[in-house]
Amino acid sequence: MPQTLTQKILAAHCGLPEVTAGQLIEAAVDLCLGNDITAPVAINEFYKCGADAVFDRDKIALVMDHFTPNKDIKAAELVKQTREFACRHGITHFYDVGRMGIEHALLPELGLVGPGDCVIGADSHTCTYGALGAFSTGVGSTDLAAAMITGKAWFKVPGAIQVRLTGKLRRFVSGKDIILYLIGLIGVDGARYQSLEFTGEGIQSLSMDDRFTIANMAVEAGAKNGIFPVDDAVTAYIYNRFQRKPKIFAADPDVVYDQTIEIDLSALRPTVAFPHLPSNTRPIDDCGQVKIDQVVIGSCTNGRIGDLRAAAEILRGKQVAAGVRCIVIPATQEIWRQAMHEGLFDVFITAGAAVSTPTCGPCLGGHMGILAAGERCAATTNRNFVGRMGHPESEVYLVSPAVAAASAVTGYLADPAAVM
Repeated sequence: MPQTLTQKILAAHCGLPEVTAGQLIEAAVDLCLGNDITAPVAINEFYKCGADAVFDRDKIALVMDHFTPNKDIKAAELVKQTREFACRHGITHFYDVGRMGIEHALLPELGLVGPGDCVIGADSHTCTYGALGAFSTGVGSTDLAAAMITGKAWFKVPGAIQVRLTGKLRRFVSGKDIILYLIGLIGVDGARYQSLEFTGEGIQSLSMDDRFTIANMAVEAGAKNGIFPVDDAVTAYIYNRFQRKPKIFAADPDVVYDQTIEIDLSALRPTVAFPHLPSNTRPIDDCGQVKIDQVVIGSCTNGRIGDLRAAAEILRGKQVAAGVRCIVIPATQEIWRQAMHEGLFDVFITAGAAVSTPTCGPCLGGHMGILAAGERCAATTNRNFVGRMGHPESEVYLVSPAVAAASAVTGYLADPAAVM
């Protein structure tokens, strides 16, 4: 039976020649991930069931990124619990302040995830690694605990939606605009428990940063995972980085998808998701005069070096508008250092922006940019639910780094081309 890319990977990890949509399987995992919010819950379950050892100390990653540097006593206690667990069990990949980054940018950067992998994480945006041709998906903390003990996880095999990309993006249009457009097209449950499988010649023009962004937000359309084929860009990214031998799979040419969606990249415009759903999208031309109080450039969605370069291109030689707070958060220490050496920090600080250490911070209403009642934020993050970034009467508008920077300059949601 013809198989999708996701089905090929899952079949290989459960020792079967093929799997079908809806089938329940138990698959071996190549890596399981927890953070400073979700890992403590998993650790409690780990000990509650009587476990005294992890299945493989090299196949567990614990990244302290959501509330770190610790924002309060509770955050400090959660990190302490995770740190002590990592020390007790000799966890190889434990990352704390000074070594950590936002988990979904850090793990690919360190070469811990790659083509053909089966990866789970107690964080919904674990689907990011599909950009590398991996099956990766978010799970609950109890599932993480079970995986840390057994090295396995249960899955229901997803069906698949093919997203065929054609053409090339215009200037100031990026991967964030592609995924926002797609979510706006199909809705937040349009791909519920399905795999979003991206194909087409348009992929060749997308950077790895674009692909990470698109795969990252597949879950915002309800998808189990998002995944790209392995091509020269992926091969170049993992060269001298990925720590294991890649396992490259491809969908069968005669596979039948549940649905096919075609997107002409050349027709896309910068896109904004208005409150309070990622699907509430409209092109920048139709946004009207929306005053902004804060801009956040960062997160697991858009905190990579390409994102910072795009924002700096807009901000260079300009000033953040009076009354607007602009916060720039590089996703990892390495990205932070690279941005500093490229002079991007000079651009941001001269423009009147603040630069933070890597953290998830404001994205989930944690710290480093909480909103008050009535405030509006243009953010390169991934969710804009009620109260997501602070007060329930605040508003979050999801945008690309270019739109975020343009909005910081004008004080309103703005087309990047209009400020250049």
